[in-house]
Amino acid sequence: GVVEGAGNKVYLRPETAQGIFINFRNIIDNVRPKMPFGIGQIGKSFRNEITPGNFIFRTREFEQMELEFFCEPGTEVEWYEYWKKFCMNWLVQDLGITAEKLRMREHAKEELSHYSNGTSDVEYEFPFGWGELWGIASRTDFDLTQHQKESKVKQEYFDPITNKRYIPYVVEPSLGVDRLLLVLLCDAYDVEKLDDGEERVVLHFHPSVAPVKAAVLPLVKKGKVKEVAESIFQNLITRFNVEYDETQSIGKRYRRQDELGTPYCITVDFDTIGEGDDVDLSKKGKVTVRDRDTMKQELVAIEDLEEWLAKRVR
Repeated sequence: GVVEGAGNKVYLRPETAQGIFINFRNIIDNVRPKMPFGIGQIGKSFRNEITPGNFIFRTREFEQMELEFFCEPGTEVEWYEYWKKFCMNWLVQDLGITAEKLRMREHAKEELSHYSNGTSDVEYEFPFGWGELWGIASRTDFDLTQHQKESKVKQEYFDPITNKRYIPYVVEPSLGVDRLLLVLLCDAYDVEKLDDGEERVVLHFHPSVAPVKAAVLPLVKKGKVKEVAESIFQNLITRFNVEYDETQSIGKRYRRQDELGTPYCITVDFDTIGEGDDVDLSKKGKVTVRDRDTMKQELVAIEDLEEWLAKRVR
């Protein structure tokens, strides 16, 4: 790739995986795990990309999450299929990414690395086209064999059940964190046309990954309404990432939280405290919770609010 000079040559790692393989013997000797088992790591990786671009999709420095899953030779195909399914399910079910915008692409034989007996990419349909998000590779015993060859230190695992020694095979799911963030943003972003002709910008984050889980919005910023709202906020903030917002109209505050991707807005009004003209006493001690996606509202008793929220955001 392109370099400015070679006066002081420094090498940066292209992946986190090799640090795991180097420490394989230490982990076997000290942790004594039973096969199969995995070792995960997250950290910076570096690639000398000629043409970085598409925002944070392709960069020279990025955050990478890798799992090296060690298994008995002969079982790697089964585990390879397991991790392919797991990765796709995690993206769709746990992170809420649109299934129709994801696909699993199996590498053709001529695309495979010389040491791999199977590689697949989870791809996402970005605004600029399909791109790789997550790679799952069956790396056989290549890495440990090479480390054993060069270090002269045995990288074998002794199976206490079968009394056999072998160099484990490895299945590696490798995920770029920056790309995952880009996927979450692209998938969540939406501009909706409302019935009144106005547009609403909203991030439809799955509640589990939404940066802010809820916002507490007092209808007015004084008196008992404010006191109750602050009390609710102080109670929730010990367990969830919650915002308190009392500035501008309630409608503008809703829009602000929509743009943040906040799943729920909790409104405290005069009905909540049971004071004021035209108060509905049946709503006393209850707050109005607005759903970000449907914009529908429901009443929730203050004493039930914490558990109500916990069931929906975790």
